[in-house]
Amino acid sequence: MQRDFCAPGGYADQAGLQIDRLRAPIPAISRLLDSARALGLLVVHTREGHRPDLTDLHDSKRRRAEHAGAPIGARGPLGRLLVRGEYGHDLIDELRPLANEPVIDKPGYSAFAYTDLDLLLRRQGIGHLVLCGVTTEVCVSSTLRAAVELGYACTLVSDACGSPSAELHAAALAMVEVEGGLFGRVLDSRSVLAEWEENACLA
Repeated sequence: MQRDFCAPGGYADQAGLQIDRLRAPIPAISRLLDSARALGLLVVHTREGHRPDLTDLHDSKRRRAEHAGAPIGARGPLGRLLVRGEYGHDLIDELRPLANEPVIDKPGYSAFAYTDLDLLLRRQGIGHLVLCGVTTEVCVSSTLRAAVELGYACTLVSDACGSPSAELHAAALAMVEVEGGLFGRVLDSRSVLAEWEENACLA
């Protein structure tokens, strides 16, 4: 949930995407964050972006961004697009991480690609992930699929994810539960919060 995706002038805005749709899940994510923190659950934030010299930017991804009209590294109102350390690269104020919450900087769509996320989770004995964020059909889905391949159980929170396209959002959600839940399950935030509360009472 970075400014580059959820604020005017960022990468998504420059690419012509509807950032109001990308901001829509903020209230649900905020409620989940509050509850997760109160229950002592591990919260991990992710940011997509590249080194200032762009040495970690694949040519294919560079061309895709150029084709979308938002070249990675180009100057914008929030700083260079999708470049680490720039104002636009950071997480939005409404969902700022706490000092003890890990932030994973990723150069690709999946939070597991070229990062230490898997190591961090395994070291803490985590086996079930609850995924939120944008965009549902790209970064969220890429992370979920990678997690499933690595053996994690996954819950995708339908109203805590966002996409500039309602059709792609719906398709990405439907993909998760094919073949009886091939990639996990889809719940709304109310159901997740109720489940967490029930589990806390049983603990």
